[in-house]
Amino acid sequence: MKRLSYFVLALLVLSLITTGCAAPTTEAVTVIDFWTTDNEEDRVDTYEAIAAAFMAENPTIEVRIMPIEEAGVSQRIATALAANRLPDIVRMGIERVAAFSADGILDQDAAEAVIASIGLDDFRAGPLAMVTDPATGKYAAVPFDGWIQAIWYRADVFADTGLAAPTSWDTINTACEALPGTGNLLYALTLGTDPGQNYGHQVFEQVAMSNDAWPFNQAGNVTMDTPEMIEALKFYTDLQRCAMPGPQYWRGARESYELDQSGMLFYSTYIMDDLVEGSGLEAGGKVDIAVEDLALKTGFAAEMAGPDGSASYGQLVTLGIMRGADPAAQAVVEYFLTGQSYQDVLALAPFGKIPVLKSAVDGWKELSPFFASYADETLDQIANGFEVMQRWLFRPDYDATQRAVVGDIEALLLIPQAISNIALEGTMTPETAAEWLQEQVEALLADRLE
Repeated sequence: MKRLSYFVLALLVLSLITTGCAAPTTEAVTVIDFWTTDNEEDRVDTYEAIAAAFMAENPTIEVRIMPIEEAGVSQRIATALAANRLPDIVRMGIERVAAFSADGILDQDAAEAVIASIGLDDFRAGPLAMVTDPATGKYAAVPFDGWIQAIWYRADVFADTGLAAPTSWDTINTACEALPGTGNLLYALTLGTDPGQNYGHQVFEQVAMSNDAWPFNQAGNVTMDTPEMIEALKFYTDLQRCAMPGPQYWRGARESYELDQSGMLFYSTYIMDDLVEGSGLEAGGKVDIAVEDLALKTGFAAEMAGPDGSASYGQLVTLGIMRGADPAAQAVVEYFLTGQSYQDVLALAPFGKIPVLKSAVDGWKELSPFFASYADETLDQIANGFEVMQRWLFRPDYDATQRAVVGDIEALLLIPQAISNIALEGTMTPETAAEWLQEQVEALLADRLE
């Protein structure tokens, strides 16, 4: 019995030795860390489903989706960089790209390869220009999606009265004079004049950029009192002559348009469902839209041409491939921007996720039943809005300090205060408001440089 036990034991040891020497039966797995600012639960679920589909086709690659806060992107990246643990892919706003590119932590060659593989001609020119690093001429990140702000206007009323679309200072001024008293319209528009709301800043930025007015020049000097800035302040505040009495912000602007009281509205593409079913009221419920088929009768003017330029205002979101990322990250980014995967991402918020790819526009138009209430021409104009989209914050030659000051200008509501003082209070002129803004921004810059 003992001999038999020894024999069985010997066989067991031999089996273990043989098994231990056998070659692995599975290939090594590459892990790709994907940080996304699409961090709501349903959005994370969609990202993980797309990642699962990718992994099913690529069993040697594991994609880990990590939701993060938009406001914390820079700090999270700084911490990861210090620990030498950068993720492979980061979904982030365009405002982060220039700073990360300057820090040398974006793999520009990888971004170039992805864009080339998807098809350079398929990308909108505007987003590509925004991700181009002026120092290298390369694409620093891959455009992903975004939203556009512009003037929504009563195309039916404009046509009946022979007005041109409000795409320039001249045509906006003409509409300002002509619309009040037309039909039920009491006002041409509702202007952002509330000094305690950011709405006026967002609208004014587009006006300023359309006249080539920026907070800093190429030499880094503050330029809030230039002739271009003064002219922009004058044009904007002069529109109060045909606007709803202030102080007003986005809620009054939205409701006056829906109630057939004004003929123009500054707003982002997030307004699209509101123009079909009515926007929410502060007291509860929704606005009872006074115009039948309002959305279908609404035009979209993304571009504003001024005396010294043209611009629209909005946001571009990108996918950045980080320095040291595994080459497999390129395949992951391409997968998220291809076919049904991309449409699934856009479907998470169709009004706020306008496609950067021309080939995705037709599919995007089918992602919400509300789109059926808009003319194809309007949807095409929205899709083309990226071609002229800009922001003070996105200017590629601004460094991190200047971007921080631009953020301070907006956070402190300096522009809305100046607008209110000119248009409502009458305590400033465009000239004195520009002088005040110059002083305030110079002080902000000095504080940042200390």
